Amino acid sequence: MKVFKKNDKYMRNYGLLCGLLLGWSGNLCAQNNSSFHQSLIVVDGHNDVIYESLLKGRDLSKQLSVGHTDIPRLKKGGVDVQVFAVWSDDKKFGKGQAFKHANAQIDALEKMLKANAETIALAKSSADVDRLLKAGKMVALIGVEGGNMIENSLENLESLYDRGARYLTLTWNYNLPWATAAAVESKTKGDEGKGLSVFGKSVIKKMNSLGMMVDLSHVGERTFYDVLATSTKPVLVSHSNAYTLMPHYRNLKDAQLLALRKNGGVVGVNFYSGFLDPAFAQRAKKLYKQHFGDKGNYSLSATRQYEQLPKALQRKADAPLALLLDHIDYLVKKVGIDHVAVGSDFDGIESSPQGLEDVSKFPNLTDALLKRGYSKQDVAKIMGLNFLRILKENEN
Repeated sequence: MKVFKKNDKYMRNYGLLCGLLLGWSGNLCAQNNSSFHQSLIVVDGHNDVIYESLLKGRDLSKQLSVGHTDIPRLKKGGVDVQVFAVWSDDKKFGKGQAFKHANAQIDALEKMLKANAETIALAKSSADVDRLLKAGKMVALIGVEGGNMIENSLENLESLYDRGARYLTLTWNYNLPWATAAAVESKTKGDEGKGLSVFGKSVIKKMNSLGMMVDLSHVGERTFYDVLATSTKPVLVSHSNAYTLMPHYRNLKDAQLLALRKNGGVVGVNFYSGFLDPAFAQRAKKLYKQHFGDKGNYSLSATRQYEQLPKALQRKADAPLALLLDHIDYLVKKVGIDHVAVGSDFDGIESSPQGLEDVSKFPNLTDALLKRGYSKQDVAKIMGLNFLRILKENEN
């Protein structure tokens, strides 16, 4: 796997010239940063556009006025590999429905890919990724977000793998009979009933044998450690951040990060303002009160209040981009530069950082990383190579 798609020598060395010129030619440097971004292999490890747009009949071949994602904006953002999440609400789609719903989402994705076959295609292996990138195509990967969709069946798990699913996020926000979720574990004292069951451990072993990545975003701490004790392959945490900077149950504590490093796994930074910024909720509430005054509904959560704000005020409520960089810095410090990636959670979140309003804005993240002092090689790792490495390592 090449670090850059093209112009390797130039892209590794232009930073020196840019630095020398920065005092009088900032625009030239900005243009070079944009060229550098386009040279990278950019991988976004988690996006919910299937549920948010495809199942609603929206045409991703055209730029949409809603949501975060479509093919024109993916192109503009220089996204080379997009992981499309297959998500099914545990309560709405229960036994006898969840597996069927997962397959319906893959059907919708395949229909979109067929309609845009000259532009984007599905990969089922790292070799497929290489081949499609060399052919100049955008690459689609599938990640299944929620073990409820296998309906307690290893056969269903294998069926989803055969259709292209290359990771399974073990839980969403609800417990399963075989694995417990962070949203539930965080509210329950003691370890009784937490973690993986015997069947849960068989799921991990089956995934290891298939070459399917185990994704630990959303899982509880006990489940997290049970998986690390069971898995023979490096694990993925596709869309989570640092608990120390933002104490939310969806983020990883320091001990988890150190265990992830030992495992050789990868954590993909999540763009949701609520997982990045401790002040986000209060800022959204304050702006809501200023805008609606006595007409506001103050029984609503901060998230619901945020959604009712005009776009301009939403942008003021969004987390500063610097906070996303702070989380990346912290994760790199704890797990190492080879273990941090990107999992935006676009189309599954209401608020993203200022400057990262949709998938077309990914060049802004590359630019911010360079300005933060990351080397070109390290930016390439964060923006894509680390994810592709763990994909390949799970295949072996």
